[in-house]
Amino acid sequence: NCLGALDGTYIKVRVHLVDKPRYRSRKNEIATNVLGACAPDMQFKYVLAGWEGSAANARVLRDALARPNGLNVPRGEQY
Repeated sequence: NCLGALDGTYIKVRVHLVDKPRYRSRKNEIATNVLGACAPDMQFKYVLAGWEGSAANARVLRDALARPNGLNVPRGEQY
């Protein structure tokens, strides 16, 4: 009875030398942050890529929720 699943991951990237500090993850990799949301049928409903690796997950999620055509979390039945 879940609404879906939400998770983030890092994808290694190559960036200009001046941008490396922003894209360095907490595991010291140069990466971009990707957030994905799936429906219960395991189909992707939303993907947001491009945040630098140093961005916190909460910051990426807030951005996804605030965008005009961003992530829309439907209200589920309350138990």
